[in-house]
Amino acid sequence: MELRRRRRRRGRGAEEHRGWGADVITIAIPTYNRGAILVETIARLLALEPRADAILIADQTRDHQSDVAQALEQWSRDGTIHWLRLPEPSIPHAMNEALLAAKTKLVLFLDDDLIPARDLAGAHVAAHREHDVWAVAGQVLQPGEDQESFDEGGDDLEFHFNSDRGRMITNVMAGNLSVDRARALQIGGFDENFVGAAYRFETDFAMRIAVAGGAIWFEPRASIHHLKLSTGGLRTFGDHRAVASPEHTTGDYYFALHHVPHFWRYAARRLAKNVLTRYHAAHPWTIPGKIAGELRGLALARKMHRKGRRLRTVPPDDGLRAS
Repeated sequence: MELRRRRRRRGRGAEEHRGWGADVITIAIPTYNRGAILVETIARLLALEPRADAILIADQTRDHQSDVAQALEQWSRDGTIHWLRLPEPSIPHAMNEALLAAKTKLVLFLDDDLIPARDLAGAHVAAHREHDVWAVAGQVLQPGEDQESFDEGGDDLEFHFNSDRGRMITNVMAGNLSVDRARALQIGGFDENFVGAAYRFETDFAMRIAVAGGAIWFEPRASIHHLKLSTGGLRTFGDHRAVASPEHTTGDYYFALHHVPHFWRYAARRLAKNVLTRYHAAHPWTIPGKIAGELRGLALARKMHRKGRRLRTVPPDDGLRAS
């Protein structure tokens, strides 16, 4: 009897899968200067059960090590991956290019340095089907973290992505995020004004989903262990506590200009919070550079805010339909 019930459930799942089309989900990995860990991550994703229908690498690395390049070239030649080469590093741009290149209903964005749950892709697909949402944010376990139970408050800006409870949220982490491709492109994708480390770009995306009438589900079963390597990716932009570059600061100010009612109060609190720290008390020579980075980020954010958002429009021949 139990075996027959399982077969019926599998049959219903296959039926629903066919209703979504032959191919349902593409894994998209934006990557920059990551090295061998990228190859290891792809190998882990190829072992998922069930596997994703496609794996797309949005590669912003100028030159790979020879062994990494050989692995990517072989996978690309035999059709295991779609290797998309991009000239300049930009997280939102890479994710938008992946959205446009994908051909499936769902696109699952993942970090390039992770260990996935064995059923990661399947858990994302199941959550979309069950909750009929525009996006699903998966569980992210940072180094040293386990999943925990939290009594989450109303402010999803501080949502704990290692939570063990599924619920509707208004924030996401782009390192484990699946989206309905048509819906994501309907709102313009990811804002490419989030430059450098692009801090808060995914939260901005989540809030624009909410404004457009969409919903986001947090699914703890769709879990990854983020390795958070010290090289490549965001770490390319240096230590945010010490650099004078606006790469780490512009995104938060730009986000606040769009979403925070009392901007100058927020900006003042941010400046104090990021300069009056134990690190800077122990390393006072880094304070001038940090203040310079904050002020440069503020100026650049205001300039881009005046110019308006940089969103994507859907090509007229794309033929996508939101459902």
